[in-house]
Amino acid sequence: MKYVQFNENTTLSALGMGAMRLPTDGEGWTAPINEARAQEIIDYCMENGVNFFDTALIYHGGQSEKFLGKALAKYPREKYHLSTKYRLLHEMDYREQFAEQLKRLQTDYIDFYIIHGIQNEWVEEALSNGCIEYLKSLKAEGKIKNLGFSVHCSEEAYRRLLAANNWDFVMLQLNYFDWEYGDEKALFEIAKEENLPIMIMEPLRGGLLATLTDEAVAILKKEAPSRSVASWAMRWLMGLDYDKKIVLSGMSNMEHTRDNIATFTEYKPLDENEKKILAKARDIYRPAVSVACTDCRYCVGDCPQELDIPRILHIYNEVKLGGGWRSSFQEALPEGKRAADCTACGLCSPKCPQGFDIPAYIKELREQN
Repeated sequence: MKYVQFNENTTLSALGMGAMRLPTDGEGWTAPINEARAQEIIDYCMENGVNFFDTALIYHGGQSEKFLGKALAKYPREKYHLSTKYRLLHEMDYREQFAEQLKRLQTDYIDFYIIHGIQNEWVEEALSNGCIEYLKSLKAEGKIKNLGFSVHCSEEAYRRLLAANNWDFVMLQLNYFDWEYGDEKALFEIAKEENLPIMIMEPLRGGLLATLTDEAVAILKKEAPSRSVASWAMRWLMGLDYDKKIVLSGMSNMEHTRDNIATFTEYKPLDENEKKILAKARDIYRPAVSVACTDCRYCVGDCPQELDIPRILHIYNEVKLGGGWRSSFQEALPEGKRAADCTACGLCSPKCPQGFDIPAYIKELREQN
């Protein structure tokens, strides 16, 4: 396993395990975690040098922190680093959240604590509600070792947040797709200029970059038949010209876990020819991706119909990628939970980190049935 001197006091594995997409028994955000399968993933990570584990208050409907605390309890606390997140606008305030998280994670301190997923509309709340000062006081007490934030926001909002505190790190969504078509490159360069360590989230764009279209996959497989499609995305990130960075990957099965660990153990960034090949595959793939949903599931909590919105958007993409509209997509979801059941109330869109007009996509899908 490749290791990174993340800051003066901490060495982290270049690959961190994200506990947002653990294996479950059933479908949906609150389906119970399959603890046996998830424990196997945790143990394999520990055995193969991964020493960073990331979760959040809301992952798996609140189950992720509880499971992770139990799963890691068998290991000495100094052998791994924990990351979790304070959720703005949650019914519990920052004091209640932190106290609850210590209990769930069965620990006395958090190694890396993050103000979670700040969007443009939430910047004022983050800067004014007192959370930063309170979390800084916890850091002074040793209950937080490193304090940072994650963002899905504009460059202007990002700079305002950076100026609000002497942060220890930042978490950014970075991948070869967004690098060309979003603001992520600018945010990365700012962090690099500030010498601020970076945790990279969504390296596979919620799994979209692990599959691609058949034509795009064929280009990559022709060059490297034995390498996974996902490994190209990881190796692209390795090539970013900055040493203080680690990559977080949500691992939901052992096949993905083994592939990730093998890729980061070899740690071989793309060469110039491979970068050109990947860019060609990306440009072929992009027109086929109608909604680059990352399955973060922030949109589902307030849905009055309790729709599995990421699943509906995934079906939307599948229909678009299928070479024409099909009527069979409705059969993939239970009655009462389909695109036709969306009331277009609009509560979901403000929660989307990508800023998607979700009701418009669902309406388009509904009208094609």
